[in-house]
Amino acid sequence: MKMVGALLATFREAAGHTQRSLGEHFVVSEQQIASIEQGRRPLKPDLADQLDDLLDTKGALTAALAHMPEVDLVPLWAEEYLDREREAIAISVYDSLAVPGQLQTEAYARAVFRSRVPVYDEDEIEQLVTTRMERQEILHRKVPPTTSFVIWEALLKDRLGGTEVYIEQVRKLREYADVPGVSIQVLPLGRSSHAGLDGPFVLLETPEHQRLAYMETQRGSHLIADPDGVGILTQKYAMLRTQALNTEDSRALLDRLRGEA
Repeated sequence: MKMVGALLATFREAAGHTQRSLGEHFVVSEQQIASIEQGRRPLKPDLADQLDDLLDTKGALTAALAHMPEVDLVPLWAEEYLDREREAIAISVYDSLAVPGQLQTEAYARAVFRSRVPVYDEDEIEQLVTTRMERQEILHRKVPPTTSFVIWEALLKDRLGGTEVYIEQVRKLREYADVPGVSIQVLPLGRSSHAGLDGPFVLLETPEHQRLAYMETQRGSHLIADPDGVGILTQKYAMLRTQALNTEDSRALLDRLRGEA
């Protein structure tokens, strides 16, 4: 990523562009161009194609991306997902491992990242926590996306970070349960059927009404645009909502957990 960023900076300067003028040409921020050039943000393939055309670089940036090692390709998917999430008009999240990132407190997010093996160093953890907190701004937009969360009760039994972190996190979940446009449902323990045993996933609807799905695994992440793949996960999510407690009963459960804490 640093190599690709350095190439972009060299080509940009040779073409007489500043980071600001390049950003204005593609309707992206100056900070985004700077982050790409510093290797902190991946250059996405569609933008690389457009940059090659504008800067007359004979496909050099596109070729560089095509030959990046797999370890550097993984963030491209995550970055694409974050871009799609920022513009989504509807978001549906199922999680069984941790409170969804959009609903985490800062302390809970820090506990999640500190649980990672192999461990992150403290600087990496703080950067990840900052990014996660910034993601939550989408729920506070003037016109926020319609957002639905189904979370397995099992993750509410864990106390990542300790009791104080847990209490704060349950309180935040309860607060979000009252936010217009946000639906939180808890899938209770003790059920005889469970549509989400294959793991967490996210469904997105873009302003163009394209439907996408996103899944994370132990070794990376996958953004799915194939209608068949998205359709299967949409069916799973519909079933999960019927298996979960309704929103009123979920709020009552959160109230009980808050009282027990």
